[in-house]
Amino acid sequence: MSTSGAASPPEQAAVFTRIRLADRRDVPNIHRLIHQMAEFELLTDLFSATESSLSSTLFPSPPLLPFHSFTVLILEISQSPIHNAAEDDSDLGFRPITRRIALKSVFADPEASIFTSPRGDGLVVAGFLLCFPNYSSFMGRPGIYVEDIFVRESWRRLGMGKMMLAAVAREAARMGCGRVEWCVLDWNKNAIAFYEGMGAEVLPQWRICRLTGEELSKYAVDEEDSAGRP
Repeated sequence: MSTSGAASPPEQAAVFTRIRLADRRDVPNIHRLIHQMAEFELLTDLFSATESSLSSTLFPSPPLLPFHSFTVLILEISQSPIHNAAEDDSDLGFRPITRRIALKSVFADPEASIFTSPRGDGLVVAGFLLCFPNYSSFMGRPGIYVEDIFVRESWRRLGMGKMMLAAVAREAARMGCGRVEWCVLDWNKNAIAFYEGMGAEVLPQWRICRLTGEELSKYAVDEEDSAGRP
């Protein structure tokens, strides 16, 4: 008996991702993502960034080479394959990274309309990473410091954060950097386990020291002026 009419198995649910360089058009989404990150980390009392301050400090004109100054990567998702257009950042030395991620089931993103990508084509912004160069005097080599990495709640636990960190690590290795560093909150055990799983070493003996606000501003006054120079 012929079986040519047998039904094909259903296609597995999937989402398509792209990691690309951000530009000024992404600032509104970056600002919203930073605020969500501050809420997640219970640090909204420290959040004072504005779209204007982000735009002027992160995206100078003309743009600087990525990973040689402040660099923001944007994570986009789509329900259909993403095709890199001519505007693919290759002229800046970074080619967008696209991946297909299998899903156990299709689910809705309740914030999709809020995080529409300025690149259009039905793309939605799911996360971002901010990094910049640093230097190790002990190694005598440059490095990259990851200031922020964040994936919206709807898209966590799918390997997207690892994809963004891996993109930075790849660039660091290609540039001859000695290391990639970042911080993690001590209560965020899931993140600590995730980073250790990537091969990162968590250094409990180091503490962050920070000058900010009024304590920083007072150093703008010349010592002689503050002493009452005649």
